[in-house]
Amino acid sequence: MALAKDVYRFTESFPKTEVYGLTSQIRRAAVSVPSNIAEGAGRNGNREFLKFLYIARGSLSELETQILLAKDIGYTTDNTKIIQDLDTLFALLGGLINAVQKKDHA
Repeated sequence: MALAKDVYRFTESFPKTEVYGLTSQIRRAAVSVPSNIAEGAGRNGNREFLKFLYIARGSLSELETQILLAKDIGYTTDNTKIIQDLDTLFALLGGLINAVQKKDHA
């Protein structure tokens, strides 16, 4: 959820013409990550949880692409913190996926 809050702050300076474009896409992808983790955790069983963890990982990839695009088109000059946070979350999510997979096979 911290990443989603940071992304909202990060996109505040984007052009107002992007409010329904890239800004909206970036924000939706960022919110999708913790939302899918929470939904999966609330489901019945590890297989469903894994499904939602993979969806969350896909949203992280989508978000990374959009953040890089925003920098490439000049909406921001510094995306370093967001990219570092994404890298950290990829690693954490990968660890969680591995742990749930092991638990599912035990």
